[in-house]
Amino acid sequence: MGKTMGKMQTARFVVQIKFQRHSSWQGTITWLNTKKTQEFRSEVELIHLMDEAIQTCQLQTSPEPED
Repeated sequence: MGKTMGKMQTARFVVQIKFQRHSSWQGTITWLNTKKTQEFRSEVELIHLMDEAIQTCQLQTSPEPED
């Protein structure tokens, strides 16, 4: 208690929907902190990519375990 955590990182994205086919979205997602861009073929894939990025940010900002 009383230990200050570092600045919390956030996962920020730009999502571009380019097409809607077969009742699903296709487009690109760009991570603003790394400028990485990746295409996705469905909403499920988009959510999966976003979830991975959020998990990565949480791991990077987790405090070190105390011994």
